[in-house]
Amino acid sequence: MVTVAGRVPPLLWALQICSGGFRKRKHDNFPHGQRREEKENVNPSSALMTSFKSFQLELDTRHDKYERLVKLSRDITIESKRTIFLLHRFTSAPNGEEILNESEVKLDAVRRKIKQVAQELIGEDMYQFHRAISPGLQEYVEAVSFQYFIRTRSLISVEEINKQLIFTAEDREETTNMTSNSHDKQLHTWSLKVTPVDYLLGVADLTGELMRLCISSVGNGDIDTPFELSQFLRQIYDGFTFIGNTGPYEVSKKLYTLKQSLAKVENACYTLKVRGSEIPKHMLADVFSTKTELIDQEEGLS
Repeated sequence: MVTVAGRVPPLLWALQICSGGFRKRKHDNFPHGQRREEKENVNPSSALMTSFKSFQLELDTRHDKYERLVKLSRDITIESKRTIFLLHRFTSAPNGEEILNESEVKLDAVRRKIKQVAQELIGEDMYQFHRAISPGLQEYVEAVSFQYFIRTRSLISVEEINKQLIFTAEDREETTNMTSNSHDKQLHTWSLKVTPVDYLLGVADLTGELMRLCISSVGNGDIDTPFELSQFLRQIYDGFTFIGNTGPYEVSKKLYTLKQSLAKVENACYTLKVRGSEIPKHMLADVFSTKTELIDQEEGLS
């Protein structure tokens, strides 16, 4: 190929660069046999290799624990949702006390799962694994607060929730003496605290369940419950507005959903107050459901 003044044509230059003609990778200067010999000459009992093996073991242990906590959190979420579905039957069941007792049995099963979480976190910083267990704790707070509201018409506090998450177990050790055998009992205690953020997010999700309770209670002929729920949701909404944008991002995100639930309950109360005498009781639930769908469509368009 003809060159001008010893210069390489641009096309040939580009081809040589693409094919690696002008550059060599660093390891190309060493034959493969030499690299293999260097790997074989590495001392596995050296301080550096020992340190990296301990790091590998620590990371594998932490990842395995994280996956176990994710699975437990998923089980807690599923059982808590089943408890909430059961509690929604309270308004239509002939004996509401049986529903509450059955829900308490289900919540005890959820607490046993939370006890396993507490045992997994012994000696660990809970906040390093918080993302793994947070969804389950939020759902548990929602289920417990829903049951508590049905019983007492008030909101459960985070301190009362944490009191229920203290677990004890007896460990008996036999000590044999020459004269008699004695049993020493040692109490082991595990606890898991619900963080304020998880509590707030669970209470924010509770408002959606209270809105559904309002609609179902009207369908069953209960006219007083929607007005109680309206005042209760207004108090919760006022409390969340005090937090505003100063709280965590997830809390401000839930504020919009909370406002939607409050608007639907207030709309139901307005319909009962203004048109309650015009609409038959067995048709009130259908009217509320239709208006709720229209509100959702208008908010989606806006």
